[in-house]
Amino acid sequence: MTLRKTLLTGWFSFRHGEVTAGDVLALRRVQRVLDCSGTPYDTVWSPGFRTGSPGFDGLDPAEYGRLLFICGPLHGPQVAALHERFAHCTRIAVGVSVIDPGEPAVRGFHRVLARDASGSRPRLDLSVAAPHAAATPVAGLVLTHGQGEYGPRRRHDAVARTLTAWLAEQDCGRVELDTRLATGDWRLCATSEQFESVLRRLDVVVTDRLHGLVLALRAGVPALAVDPVAGGAKVSAQARACGWPAVLAAESLTPGELDRWWRWCLTAGRTAARSAQQAFADTAAAEDAVLADALTATPAAVRATGG
Repeated sequence: MTLRKTLLTGWFSFRHGEVTAGDVLALRRVQRVLDCSGTPYDTVWSPGFRTGSPGFDGLDPAEYGRLLFICGPLHGPQVAALHERFAHCTRIAVGVSVIDPGEPAVRGFHRVLARDASGSRPRLDLSVAAPHAAATPVAGLVLTHGQGEYGPRRRHDAVARTLTAWLAEQDCGRVELDTRLATGDWRLCATSEQFESVLRRLDVVVTDRLHGLVLALRAGVPALAVDPVAGGAKVSAQARACGWPAVLAAESLTPGELDRWWRWCLTAGRTAARSAQQAFADTAAAEDAVLADALTATPAAVRATGG
């Protein structure tokens, strides 16, 4: 007789559930245990998370002899419904929170290995010892939607749509940032030091802002910049001043070009960004002299130079 498979489920399986990083890591922990024991299994993913996944609708319950529910609270009608549809299966819940042990969602399981439940000692969450995968790059996204002074040359909205859609397809950790400072909004940095501290922890910055570009390079972090003004404006000018090649024009912005410069930023661009950072320091004294001359010039001297 052929042993029927195990079905792996959780809140990541429900169309009206949610998928969290902790859920997925707990799932990987269980998958590793089953792989080591040679146990065949299938995993149910929510159609709302994985496009094309049939979810529970594409399953034949008769193919399975065991159902595992992994992570999250044992609570609500979606969990309780599993006991009816998979009544013939041995049903086990692991790494879960039990709020009410008398609830049907809990009582329907043959065994519950809880991470926390009233009257029992808590267990470590399954995610803490999940298999480690290779780290992905961390990308900061710094966009602007203002700058109305450019009038009909503005391409900011189109650039933002292209960049966000493209970045969503990249295998990276994404951090949305704003160069604006505020003391009353916890989502924004309150000081420039706070903002720069965030930048220094990134692998790359994707931006259509002048200060997104120059502050990334000041931190030694490569910037993939887009000038959102048709014909080019201050972002392109600043890229030239910095000697920075990874800047694209709004008119020619394509996923292919973004891919090309993304790869460069994560390879040779790392060294180039550190070189730019050092160049800023090397030229600071000369630039300060020019600035000091301008700031201390007499009115007569300014008129004489046409300033």
